[in-house]
Amino acid sequence: MFKLVSQFKPTGDQPQAIEKLVSRINNGKQFSVLLGVTGSGKTFTIANVIEQVKKPVLIISHNKTLAAQLYQEFKEFFPYNAVHYFVSYYDYYQPEAYLPAQDIYIEKDAQINEQIDKLRLATTAALLSRQDVIVVASVSAIYNVGSPVAYRNAVKFFEVGQVIPQFVMQRALVDLLYEHNDYEFKYGTYRVRGNRIDVHLPYNEVAVRFEFLGNKIENITLFDPVSGEIITDYKKYPEVVVSLQNGKLTKVAIYPAKHYVIPDDIVEDAISRILKDLDKQVKWFKSQGKELEAKRLYNRVMHDIEMIRELGYCKGIENYSVYFDGRDPGDPPYTLIDYFPDDYLLVIDESHMTIPQIRGMYHGDYSRKKNLVDYGFRLPTAFDNRPLKFEEFEERMGYTIFMSATPAEYEIKKAGKDGIAEQLIRPTGIPDPEVFVRPAKDQVQDVIEETKKVVANKERVLIITLTKRMAEALTEHFKDLGFKVAYLHSDIDTLERTEILTDLRKGEIDVLIGINLLREGIDLPEVRLVAILDADKEGFLRSTTSLIQLMGRAARNVNGYVILYADTVTKSIKEAVDEVKRRRKIQIEYNKKHGIVPKPIVKPIKEDVLPASKKRLKEDQDSRSVQFESMPIDLEPIIAAYKTASVKERKRIIKHLRQEMMRYAEILDFENAIRIRDAIKTLTRKVP
Repeated sequence: MFKLVSQFKPTGDQPQAIEKLVSRINNGKQFSVLLGVTGSGKTFTIANVIEQVKKPVLIISHNKTLAAQLYQEFKEFFPYNAVHYFVSYYDYYQPEAYLPAQDIYIEKDAQINEQIDKLRLATTAALLSRQDVIVVASVSAIYNVGSPVAYRNAVKFFEVGQVIPQFVMQRALVDLLYEHNDYEFKYGTYRVRGNRIDVHLPYNEVAVRFEFLGNKIENITLFDPVSGEIITDYKKYPEVVVSLQNGKLTKVAIYPAKHYVIPDDIVEDAISRILKDLDKQVKWFKSQGKELEAKRLYNRVMHDIEMIRELGYCKGIENYSVYFDGRDPGDPPYTLIDYFPDDYLLVIDESHMTIPQIRGMYHGDYSRKKNLVDYGFRLPTAFDNRPLKFEEFEERMGYTIFMSATPAEYEIKKAGKDGIAEQLIRPTGIPDPEVFVRPAKDQVQDVIEETKKVVANKERVLIITLTKRMAEALTEHFKDLGFKVAYLHSDIDTLERTEILTDLRKGEIDVLIGINLLREGIDLPEVRLVAILDADKEGFLRSTTSLIQLMGRAARNVNGYVILYADTVTKSIKEAVDEVKRRRKIQIEYNKKHGIVPKPIVKPIKEDVLPASKKRLKEDQDSRSVQFESMPIDLEPIIAAYKTASVKERKRIIKHLRQEMMRYAEILDFENAIRIRDAIKTLTRKVP
């Protein structure tokens, strides 16, 4: 079912960890913990477990960057299997909201990344068509994606010899939410050329051509949608190819172009339920003297119903999902997990971070929706378009492995003491770093002197501060001293964060300063020194778990060491240092016993695998003018010109503004993109 490809074999304590995890799963033990130190090869261990237990796999990570790293690693481990990437598909996202204090309604506004959308559709298509599937996902996996039953039932099959007029096939494709576009052949569209129909699948890198003889399908072929080259290696496309005869394609499956598919036979029934709930809610508003809210809700819902009847879709249709999914109000939504069979393997990466994140998703979503419902912008069933509650997520866990260097009490309790597989030995023989505690009063000057030594040896330094302001100020100070330095904090987006880490590895940056974003899952073998400032300030950023994770960033370098700057040895510092010393002792004793000499990690620097990579965006912006990149757009003269322009000229101005909005969004300057969007909305209201 799974074929692991690697030049390495399990070493150190990897074999015992693999054996323990596989044995527990095969013996029906639902929960296990893989307690693996940084650099011990936890991902490789999990890959071996996957190969042996032979179950579909869902791996959940707590952010897109780490998910992308895991996705790339598993694609390399399993090149002959279906490895997929499932994260939120928005390049930017402004959720629908209402601020009653200011009486401001914020309409949902988003830019969907088509490449990520394709990867999401590829994920669900693979899960419905094969067993050897590994999905690496963010917490997007617990959000509503529509019914897998409706999605599966919507799949249409076409075969050679089938009698079906072209217009009937076109209608079938429209039902699957494909768009007719004879000019731009892109994901999720079809085009008509005489006696043939070409369909560009949104979940694959292939297109399907149907050739007709009268009202009958005479031939079906796969082709490259860019080059037009005919494809005959059908093994690569099991989601598409249903049957072959004498090596010739005879039957294909076409999956929906979107996850929200509304079966024709339930549309009117669903609309009837919507109207009943609308009537009930409008009457309630009126009984409370809330005429404005009643009218607002009535107009919104009736408009959406009209769109659903005409197009089979409406903006914000997910807020009506409870009616189309066959759920009752309050029932949990359908998520990616529902596309998996009951017998599947769940791996929660960096579980000490991911579990709390999953636990908090529902409450944040509910509080935002409450204002929308209370003030007549949405029906109460909008609450049912939501992420899973934590207890609902727990009910859907398959065989589960919590993976972390510092598992929390929840994971340990779930697995039990006998369910923890410790993995402390690194294949390279590198022990945990030495840890030194020094006074905090001279921390800045001391870390500067230490940094000079490390940089002179062409190695890197991570400096962890307690606040964003401190990170920025220290970065400027280091720049003034001539260091190649950058800082990393929550204001820096995912794509730029990945690029900064790559620059650090390449040596374009010697010193990286940050707060708490440097802890989990970042492989930086070039980092020799990790300096933690104000280590004695107890709290989340200086807890035992956080300190161990931070110190682990120096554990991929043979000569790695850590300095904790503290005037007081807190309980967290003592526990963290004691644990690192315990691990270091075991590792050194293991090396002596087996005659192992620690050797540096050789880890190639790979290109970013995020579909909308920063590199591509940077190349795009470099091909434009530097002026565009660095200067905000001046809207005043454009607005003034619009007011005196002809109707034709106004349309040209609006088109230009939309292009500019997209260009700013592409280089991740969302502030200017939003300014232009708001200007467009204001101007178009006045078009004659």
